[in-house]
Amino acid sequence: MAYTRKDVSTLTRSEKRRFVKALLEVKRRGEYDEFVRTHIEYYVSDGEDGLRTAHMAPSFLPWHRRFLLDLEEALRRVDSSVTVPYWDWTKDRSTTSTPWTADLLGGTGRRSDHRVTTGPFAYAEGNWTLKENVTDTEYLTRDLGRAGDPLELPGRSDLEWALDDPVYDTAPWDSTVRKGFRNKLEGWGTGRGSVSWRNHNRVHRWVGGAMVGGASVNDPVFWLHHAFVDLLWSRWQARHGGARYLPAEPPGRGSAQRGRIVARHERLPPWDVTPDELEDHSRIYRYA
Repeated sequence: MAYTRKDVSTLTRSEKRRFVKALLEVKRRGEYDEFVRTHIEYYVSDGEDGLRTAHMAPSFLPWHRRFLLDLEEALRRVDSSVTVPYWDWTKDRSTTSTPWTADLLGGTGRRSDHRVTTGPFAYAEGNWTLKENVTDTEYLTRDLGRAGDPLELPGRSDLEWALDDPVYDTAPWDSTVRKGFRNKLEGWGTGRGSVSWRNHNRVHRWVGGAMVGGASVNDPVFWLHHAFVDLLWSRWQARHGGARYLPAEPPGRGSAQRGRIVARHERLPPWDVTPDELEDHSRIYRYA
């Protein structure tokens, strides 16, 4: 029986409490930090050697779909009623709206050091110490909207620009492609600074603090953000008649991308699963 992922703004008081409680328990058990380590390990950029699976590659979407399922399974081992809600950042756009409330994720960080001081994930609460990070910071940080250099969240027109593209991805299958749904959604653009961050990437930058970089999983909003990204993949498939993941076959000999990306029927590390097997989630969950 498929379960339902809800819009975070529609959660009841009890659903919010259960979601937070399950997250804190997964953290207490030490499982949460494994997710942070995994994302850091698989955050491989174009400029690095080796296989890219999590980012700057066609497998950005199936990789995070499987990653979300792993976290959801951990949460549901704690409380079988819990699912990962999604944050529609084209709708809930202020620094004080859902999910930035004291009964859910807490708010932005204080001006001096961006430390989050409200909500259940505030360092002072004693339940959310950052143990896996790219810096020495032990407390969760945020800079919602980047007060010193304001940045707006992507809007509906930004999403339509991505959703309208009928092709999943194109060569050279990296952060430089200008056509294809995957990178238009992932958001690697041209230029420098804020103009180069589109959709998914811009949201990470808008949240700021811990959400910038490979250790972004340290902020629980990571999961709500990626649940919405996952929903958008489903919407794109529906809009384009079930258009498929590309590339269907591995790049040929002589291609700079050979051995660096995952084709449709190839194994997607660190799991024994293929992008093909992750294209349809309808038997596992649906979106409300």
